[in-house]
Amino acid sequence: MLSHTGRYAIRILGHLADHPGEMLSGTEIAGATRIPANYLAKILNQLRKRGFVESQKGWGGGFALRPAVLGVPIADVIDLFEGPQDHSGCVFELRECDGQHPCPLHEHWEKVRTSYREMLSSITIGNLATSRAP
Repeated sequence: MLSHTGRYAIRILGHLADHPGEMLSGTEIAGATRIPANYLAKILNQLRKRGFVESQKGWGGGFALRPAVLGVPIADVIDLFEGPQDHSGCVFELRECDGQHPCPLHEHWEKVRTSYREMLSSITIGNLATSRAP
């Protein structure tokens, strides 16, 4: 359900969350996350412009997660890269598919959509840290 860019952005933020307060070079982030360096640079630039990460040039520079975003839901990150998600379409692509005229999967797909959006809205950037470093 997520594009490569969305998955990469989440992976980058998770790696930065594992290193709170540290400036990490793009090379280090690319190596640790296995994201191509050129692609990583574009994603980091967008994350910086939107205030998710801070950057510093020069010796000892790099990228760091802004502490203020630890409580931000990952839905905000996904929406940044993919736009607001609309999974309301019918799985069978029927023109009329709703509660009154459901397709065979309508009820099940509705549960999946709702659960997916709830998951994106309830998991925060801070939850992406795997090491739980202090």
